Amino acid sequence: MAKIKHNNFIDTVDEVLSGAKKEGVLHLYAEDKVLTGRTIQIKGKEMFHFGTTGYLGLEQDNRLKEAAIQAIRDYGTQFPLSKSYISHPLYYELESKIEQMYGIPPIITKNSTLGHLAIIPTLIRDEDAVIMDHQVHWSVQNACQLLKLRGIPVEMIRHSNLDMLEDKIKYLTTRCNKIWYMADGVYSMFGDYAPIPELLALTQKYTQLNLYFDDVHGMSWKGKNGTGFIFDAIKELPENCIVVSTLSKTFGASGATVFCKNQKLRDKIKNFGGPLTFSAQLEPASVAAAIASADIHLSPEIAVLQFELSEKIEYFKSLLEKTALPMIALNSSPVFFLATATPLTGYKMVQRLFDEGFYVNLAIYPAVPIKNTGIRITLSRHNQKEEIKSLVEAMEYHFPKALEESDNSQNKVMKAFGIHERNRPEENLKKETTLLLQYETTIQKIVKQNWNELLGKQSTFDWEGLSFLENAFINSDYPENSWDFHYYIIKDQSGIPVLATFFMYGLWKDDMLASESISLQLEEKRILNPLYLTSKVLGMGSLFTEGNHCYINKVHPLAEEAIMLLLEKVETLYHQLDADMLVLRDFEEDEQWNRIFHNHGFLKINMPETCIIQNMKWNSIEEFSASLSPRSRKHFLKEVLPFEQAFDIVIKNKLTNEELEQAYKLYQNVKDNNHAINTFTYPIEVFQKMEDHSQWEFILLYLKKGASNPLVGIMFCYKNTEQTYAPALIGMDYDYAKEFHLYRQLLFQTIKRARELNWSKIDFGFSATFEKRKLGATIIPKVAYIQARDNFSMELMGTLQN
Repeated sequence: MAKIKHNNFIDTVDEVLSGAKKEGVLHLYAEDKVLTGRTIQIKGKEMFHFGTTGYLGLEQDNRLKEAAIQAIRDYGTQFPLSKSYISHPLYYELESKIEQMYGIPPIITKNSTLGHLAIIPTLIRDEDAVIMDHQVHWSVQNACQLLKLRGIPVEMIRHSNLDMLEDKIKYLTTRCNKIWYMADGVYSMFGDYAPIPELLALTQKYTQLNLYFDDVHGMSWKGKNGTGFIFDAIKELPENCIVVSTLSKTFGASGATVFCKNQKLRDKIKNFGGPLTFSAQLEPASVAAAIASADIHLSPEIAVLQFELSEKIEYFKSLLEKTALPMIALNSSPVFFLATATPLTGYKMVQRLFDEGFYVNLAIYPAVPIKNTGIRITLSRHNQKEEIKSLVEAMEYHFPKALEESDNSQNKVMKAFGIHERNRPEENLKKETTLLLQYETTIQKIVKQNWNELLGKQSTFDWEGLSFLENAFINSDYPENSWDFHYYIIKDQSGIPVLATFFMYGLWKDDMLASESISLQLEEKRILNPLYLTSKVLGMGSLFTEGNHCYINKVHPLAEEAIMLLLEKVETLYHQLDADMLVLRDFEEDEQWNRIFHNHGFLKINMPETCIIQNMKWNSIEEFSASLSPRSRKHFLKEVLPFEQAFDIVIKNKLTNEELEQAYKLYQNVKDNNHAINTFTYPIEVFQKMEDHSQWEFILLYLKKGASNPLVGIMFCYKNTEQTYAPALIGMDYDYAKEFHLYRQLLFQTIKRARELNWSKIDFGFSATFEKRKLGATIIPKVAYIQARDNFSMELMGTLQN
């Protein structure tokens, strides 16, 4: 099985957040000597605080402060012992008061993250399964990683997609005992709610379905006794539902709470719930502050506090509704989201609001999809109506300016979030440019010489190669292999090319770049549903080609403007096609393009490394061997050259029907055995059309074995008109692969054939870089830039290794 280097999620996130840090909008420090909750000081500037998650402002309540201080005096800064042995004196009182609030005995944990780590592995049995909402909090997703190690199915659905949820339930019903759906009550970025009535209805329809909610953002500001959004929505906790809430954030103290009706299960979690057993308990100060907060929650005062906050929420909403600002999920929660779409617009807007004296949070990947960047604004009782009004005025004034600064528009933002709005006349005016754009949907309308001068020296996408691809894949009878092509050439006023590229629109498997283990699991499901977890993708280049699909005249003064024009056009096409993902590939690392693509809503991921051989000057096998490194030479002389004599090597431009059928079976062998890059299997018609095209030839390896001489290997090679040899596909009989080093022999025969033709370059493509390097290939790292409607597909592609 071919190996490739997969993208590292940590590297991707690090790059995104490092960029935001450089812009001065993340990883900041408060400089206040005293915090009041209403304002916060950053870099010497006092700002009104619209970024807290302490929505009721209880963290500044003197009763909580005094209780914490007294607890430290009475009991010290900590009680350094696990609760499994003994709890410090205040714990019993807190548990009693929380039980009064909810009518259910709680489990108290150090925080919600440790709570999930304690509950989930204990709760979920080996015969169960889990389905997670894609936007459920990271702490829930992280705890579920432990389940995968036990072989427990852990599925994921797109955010609040109930159709997808029901499909997953149906699939798991006959395979599992209990099915647990995990979601947030109130989602921390957009402030939207879990669809509680619909979920409860699903539990009635499917008795195996159980619900698990993280409601830390719904706590205190909602519900009787401030018990939160979930308890307010369901009124009484069912047996098949577990809720994790918090004693921090709006509650004003520290810690988290867990609620379930099943006493036996509650005891099991409390007896041995990982961190509950082995972690230190809450500090006396935190427990005392929580007790003081619980007293407030148990009193009529909580309703007064909730009302005061709701008044400010409604006031903020009433002001926002009079504006044209693209706000997401305007409901009764204290969490608001101003859509900016691109990171650059987000940076500009945050910086402008900082300058006006308003602290807000940037919401960026991975908390939201990269193209759904925005500003999270949170309200608390600390905020006064005058600064709320001033904030709205500042947002209304600065948002158009931030859009203009970042080459964005209101319509583009609305499209990025799937919100339909009539076009504004001022946005229909095309931006003035001196560049000339040629857009075509067939290579036939582009001058062959012009295309080949710009992009013709690579892979199978010279003019003739693209003619073949159009013939093979446009209007295919197979939906997974039916592609549309889109060509862009941008020139200056003098007719000098600045940029040229092409895109393919078609279906991709969501796991195309994921690890083999993920693809193997998904392929089992595709036996019954071949298009399971596939997405409509508008991608630079095509699934058949690899290499630098975009010519950019980097020294041209209009190069960056040409990139911006291309992005504008392809994003318009992306929305017109209603595609799920837009992919720009395969670029070599470049700081300038990184900056441009990231700022305009693209996420950079590492692609598999590509392999090329250039400047083949050798004239004999001895000279070829001498051109290799000492280690590679030893490998060649021991494991490649001696096995050449085991084969009859035939090169053909045409195959007989029998040869074609045999060759196709060998190709299928490789395809079925290799999920390193998981694409669809091409139909035999594609190979039949290769025979009708003069640029294709076939290197066939027949094993010298008695009278039969079976065909055991084939390389499907394209002769690029610009003297690049491209072994595009391979077929092998695995019964002989190991004994005769078949793969290595096919690589070597490809190199020999290219040299016979006096071709100057071999594009060896992705995967098996170790083997190709040993035969003299140069390995070139590549990156791609992706934007998608959500993070779901990108996770499977390998940008997130969950």
